[in-house]
This record gives sequence, C-alpha cells and structure tokens, in this order.
Amino acid sequence: MQSKDKPYVLFVAELIYLKVVEIKKNNSGFTNINAIECFIGSKTYKEISSGNFHDQWLNDLKKKNFIDQKTKKKIPEETIRLLKVQRDMIVKQLIQFPELYYTKSHFPLEISQRAFDHLWRMCESYELWCKETNQTELIYLNIID
Repeated sequence: MQSKDKPYVLFVAELIYLKVVEIKKNNSGFTNINAIECFIGSKTYKEISSGNFHDQWLNDLKKKNFIDQKTKKKIPEETIRLLKVQRDMIVKQLIQFPELYYTKSHFPLEISQRAFDHLWRMCESYELWCKETNQTELIYLNIID
C-alpha cells in the first residue's frame, strides 16, 4: 500500500485498539484477552455498541457537508454507506445484555463470545493496516503475530 491515509472504516477499529492498549498498559500482567474482556462494558464499548458513536460521527460529517477536514475533499457516498453498514453490523455483533457476560461455570455466553471475537477481529484489522502501510510503530498488542 502506498497511502498511509487511514480508511474511514478503520476509525472505530483504531479507537477500540487504542482503548484496549490503554487498559493493558494500566494493568500490568494483563493479556490481550484480559484487556479486551475489560473493554467490554466500558463507556467507550457502550457508546460504540449502541450505535451512538457512529450516529454522532455521521451527524458531524453531515454538518460539514461530508467534507473531510484533513484533505478538504468530499467523502464519497459509498464510504458513507459503508459506515452505516459498519454501524449496523457493530450493533448486532456487540449486542448488550447486562449481567449476562458469564454463565455460572465462568465460560462466556455465546453472545458475549461473539462480541469478544468481533473486537478481536477489529484489533487484528487495525494491526494489519498498520503492517501493510509500514507503520509498525503503531502496533502494540501484536495480535497478528
């Protein structure tokens, strides 16, 4: 890849990734698994999983006539459609059921496991983009190794 411009669909993945990194840094001894599990239920997780993150972001973009503030170029309609699809997918994958994360045996419920798996894949996607654009200094969790 030549361009280091981050695709819009990776913005939420980057946010999740950086929050997981922060959790891991603040809790020595935490594995990536522990950090992602800790992220589930956080304020940021709730904002993303409810769709509010994307709703606010799309409203902000609309107020700016879908002009990228960095490049001053209009964001393509296809990108906006992809962000809406991403929002819907995230809401379905990260569905919230309070107090239902673990069963009595301490194994995650299927719905919680699905959320965990989705977050893991988003972190993987962000790292793959970092690797493909030769920005290895942005890789902290080493999920793809």
